[in-house]
Amino acid sequence: MRIFKNIIVKRPCRAMADGITSGLYPGRPDYELALAQHDAYIEALKKCSVDVTILPADENYPDSCFVEDPAVLTERCAIITNPGAASRNGETTSIEEAVRKFYPDDRIKHIVFPGTLEGGDVMMCGEHFFVGKSERTNAEGIRQFAEILSKYGYTCSEVKLSEVLHLKTGVNYLENNNMLVSGEFIDKAEFAQYNKFIVPEEEAYAANCIWVNGTVIVPAGYPTVLAVVESMGYNVITVDTSEYRKLDGGLSCLSLRF
Repeated sequence: MRIFKNIIVKRPCRAMADGITSGLYPGRPDYELALAQHDAYIEALKKCSVDVTILPADENYPDSCFVEDPAVLTERCAIITNPGAASRNGETTSIEEAVRKFYPDDRIKHIVFPGTLEGGDVMMCGEHFFVGKSERTNAEGIRQFAEILSKYGYTCSEVKLSEVLHLKTGVNYLENNNMLVSGEFIDKAEFAQYNKFIVPEEEAYAANCIWVNGTVIVPAGYPTVLAVVESMGYNVITVDTSEYRKLDGGLSCLSLRF
């Protein structure tokens, strides 16, 4: 089982209210509340025996607090992505600067045009990576990603998405062969080998939980999912992410864990 030593987060900026949103969860984010929720998120991460690097807010990029998308970090290499949302392309520069403190130059790779890939579409299960083919991640991005991973002994497979923004919007691996699944992922053949715990439609947002060194962080306000995760035997921490939900963002989106 992997152990995370480091986590990178980025403070939300005031411009976050102008971030990309599908409108699935209506409302305009409250910046001060978002800051308080981010503080609580960082404190929850620190309880999981990791060092947390906190990057400053960047008003030039409203969605930049969602640091998961511009990079994928593994034990053996770091991959700087090429986000499919044009307004987010510039986020990779500051993320790469932060990543270079942890990885040597020869282990930092890049997804390049015409390939697009966002980290929210990438789910690591042991040494295998599932990658969602979505509006933000295309076939060429997945091809480049798989080619890079293969050089470091990892495998990769594509999962086609039809309903959600990112792969991890609806399915998340919690180690120990356990997986939270919702919606279109409940019957996906790709996940047949895992212990699947089904998230009810009314709590679909809470499918996006994160495992950090034996603790699972669960979004606050979803009692069924909380009970399911507790039944697996994990230590559980809840964190309110209501303001990030308005931008289709969840717990995994807000950090790079490696």
